[in-house]
Amino acid sequence: MKRIATPALALAAFALTAPAFAGGYSEPVVEQPVITPAPVMPVAGTDWTGGYVGATIGYGWGQDALDDADDMTYGVYGGYDYDFGNFVLGGELEYNATEMEEGNNSLDNLTRLKLRAGYDMGPALVYGVVGAAYGEADINGASYNDTGYVYGLGVDYAVSDNMTVGAELLQNEFDEFDNSGEDLSATTLGARVSFRF
Repeated sequence: MKRIATPALALAAFALTAPAFAGGYSEPVVEQPVITPAPVMPVAGTDWTGGYVGATIGYGWGQDALDDADDMTYGVYGGYDYDFGNFVLGGELEYNATEMEEGNNSLDNLTRLKLRAGYDMGPALVYGVVGAAYGEADINGASYNDTGYVYGLGVDYAVSDNMTVGAELLQNEFDEFDNSGEDLSATTLGARVSFRF
């Protein structure tokens, strides 16, 4: 009886465990940890509120009495901006000496009082300019001075909290310059470096 019982028990044990091995061997499942990305913090915008001073160097092209006159311009400026959020409003006073000359006609300097209004794009400020321009010029060998108007576009880019670089393209217009019998126009393109405080 013992001889029959042992093989019967072994057969029964095999019959009971066989379904467990039917699917074959598989690696245990290890759950991977869930990695949550760090929250993205928005980049803080530039606050354009405050005063600034700077220097500019560029090039100018004359029209009318200054036709064919083109040469270097350079100067200094100072102003103040107020940042309203997306909108920036400011004023600036600028003095530019010029080397624009053709024959007996030359534009010696420009002093401009400008209103700047622009869009705050974070580190960049894109703006328009309107204002008054005062110029001193020699026309047909005689010295004149007169007040006209200026308009144009500009951009500033903040390279640090206290320093910006930029450019301005301005059109300066003087109708009947100081009763000289001549209109005078000049387009100037200047690169700018400003220190803000």
